[in-house]
Amino acid sequence: MRLLKLLGVMSLGLAVALAEPPKKDAKKVDVKVQVKKGAEPVDINTATADQLKTIAGIGEAYSAKIIQGRPYKRKDELVQKGILPQGVYDKVKEQIVAKQK
Repeated sequence: MRLLKLLGVMSLGLAVALAEPPKKDAKKVDVKVQVKKGAEPVDINTATADQLKTIAGIGEAYSAKIIQGRPYKRKDELVQKGILPQGVYDKVKEQIVAKQK
């Protein structure tokens, strides 16, 4: 009886050890945004909501908050004024400017 249990446990262990790992259906997606060479940065003082939403990480809510908080002297005011969290700002800062009139 013990031998039979031992063989059962060993065969189960062998089956688990030889089983293939689960296949991944989707490859990892790199969420970093690369700025196209020659692409103009978006001016946070004059851009429309639709223009702001073209920036990865900026959606409906953030674009509305950016427009409501205008004008900006510097683009880092988005974090200082609580418009964007630091992590989002770090992702978009190369894609935006705050031009002065």
